[in-house]
Amino acid sequence: MAIAWASRSALADEVRVMQSTPAASAVIDGRGSEFFVRFDRPVDHIRSTLEIMQDGKLVERLVPRLESAPEVLFARAPTLVPGSYNLHWAVRTVAGKETIQGDIPFSVAGQR
Repeated sequence: MAIAWASRSALADEVRVMQSTPAASAVIDGRGSEFFVRFDRPVDHIRSTLEIMQDGKLVERLVPRLESAPEVLFARAPTLVPGSYNLHWAVRTVAGKETIQGDIPFSVAGQR
């Protein structure tokens, strides 16, 4: 019985992504873009990060704005060349002790 409670407790600490821009698997144009990830609870903006990755390599480390909503990481990025990317996020909840991370895949379309 104690094991089941511990599992539920651990799951309760998981942060869930509620919304993001770009959305998962979205295709965007490459001009300067705004990126945000909205979570199901407040996150520690100072200890959280957003990074744009391509083929496992860092393309751009974004600086989350501290004045965004408590549950949102928001940042701007420069122009990206056409290709496939991941928006990598790593957050700590305000009450949490562990960093939780994930990726949101997206693509930048070529110029027409």
